[in-house]
Amino acid sequence: MRARIRAWIEYLGDLFWLRPALIVLGCLGLAQLGVWLETAHIAGYDASSPDQNWGYSGGAEGARALLSAVASSTIGVAGTTFSITIAALTLASGQMGPRLLRNFTRDARNQIVLGIFLGTFAYALMVLRTVRTVQESPFVPHLAITGAIALALLSLATLVWFVHHIATSINVETVVDAVHRDLCSAVAARTLDSAGMTPPARLPKAGGITVTGSGYLQAVDEDTLAEWAHGHGATVALRVRPGDYVPSGFPVAFLSAGIEDAEAAITRALTFGRRPAALQDLEYSIRQLVEIAVRALSPGINDPFTAGSVVDHLGDALCRVASRHLPTGAVVREGRVALVLPVTDYDGLCDAMFHSIRQNAAGSVHVLARMLDVLTRVAEVERLTNRSAELARHANLVIAAARRDVADPNDLADLEARHVQFVAIREDGRPA
Repeated sequence: MRARIRAWIEYLGDLFWLRPALIVLGCLGLAQLGVWLETAHIAGYDASSPDQNWGYSGGAEGARALLSAVASSTIGVAGTTFSITIAALTLASGQMGPRLLRNFTRDARNQIVLGIFLGTFAYALMVLRTVRTVQESPFVPHLAITGAIALALLSLATLVWFVHHIATSINVETVVDAVHRDLCSAVAARTLDSAGMTPPARLPKAGGITVTGSGYLQAVDEDTLAEWAHGHGATVALRVRPGDYVPSGFPVAFLSAGIEDAEAAITRALTFGRRPAALQDLEYSIRQLVEIAVRALSPGINDPFTAGSVVDHLGDALCRVASRHLPTGAVVREGRVALVLPVTDYDGLCDAMFHSIRQNAAGSVHVLARMLDVLTRVAEVERLTNRSAELARHANLVIAAARRDVADPNDLADLEARHVQFVAIREDGRPA
């Protein structure tokens, strides 16, 4: 249940309208409060008195003109803000991939900016309806109108800041850095300080359990499912992990023993959605970075420098993993393995990071050189033999691609020298 709640909270972050709607509701309440304070005369306060009024002190006609100007100008700026946001999303989709749009729509700053403009518009309308002239039993909510002036000034400052924010947020280096921070957070959250228990060699391969519905697996409630399996004296072997697409009718788990309510229990523990989620998927941010690099290497964009920057950030993530332990997938209850989940191992991480980039950068000397340099630096940090062997496999694949596709002998010689450097670092920890 907790995993489902976290997935639901993450889904709320994808709703571009949610924060603006909450801000608009808050501004409506603020307008009502301002009008109420005007009529309540709390502690003898009278906003119409020149001695006590430090804000707006004009009449009803001026108040209506002011509020009308604030409302009309802020709704126009809100339309401009929305247009700028759509232009930024279009640019990001074309150059960095449609899956990067999630980072822009989830950006709380973009949502808050739109909410401020719409909230100021709603505030001005709510106050405007209470202003009455002499012919209508005069009433001018001076305090509330002063609040409208303050919100208008806030909107002006927000517009200047928003233009700056959009100009920087669509910079590809800014996007790469933002996704890299998400990846670092995922590494810290999804890796362990110490090694976990090794899963049993023989796992259940019978009693396949299917669940209703289909879609991307977003989260698994490991604790609840492990407690259920332990309570029934069984072992559950899940066959899917967060990030996988589960087709309808696919057996998602095997059980070591037949249990009557197994389908309902497993269904409660799994959360599906229409798109992958970063909640429990360590490779989610990796795929986003790789997509940026692959698009940068396409003939239409031809930007090897961006691809090289992505490789550098991926190398930093691997250096962070060097001192950590990846989950084994075994969930233990009272000394017995109750649940086994498929997890991302070190080989899978490296494959997700480097395969697609290498395949699309076969003729780019700059990117191949950066890949060899990054692998060399990671090999200098990494101390586990099996991980070093995986780094060597990718270094060998890179130099093989260079020997196949790089025609210039001088460029190839440079890449060969970098590969020799990698081998020397891996073997004895010292540069050649």
